[in-house]
Amino acid sequence: MHNIKLTGRLICRSEEEIATVTDLLPQHTELTRAEPGCIAFDVEPSGDPGVWDVSERFRDTASFDAHQARVRASNWGQQTAGVQRDYSISGT
Repeated sequence: MHNIKLTGRLICRSEEEIATVTDLLPQHTELTRAEPGCIAFDVEPSGDPGVWDVSERFRDTASFDAHQARVRASNWGQQTAGVQRDYSISGT
């Protein structure tokens, strides 16, 4: 069984997107870290305004898939659906 790792960037293109991410990220982080199978979850501001570095690690594919499903149905997922994501996933 391999860990699933997602790395990349969350890229806001407007002040409105920045405000939405800034407002909703703490709860999204808390909920994700509490998920069964979440080993690590970090979203940190990069050196570029409006860009966050994202690093996630989940125990297995089932845990990662459950996370993705939860995110799609969450307030975070709905409110940030238009925010650009540049991600790589390994371990699948």
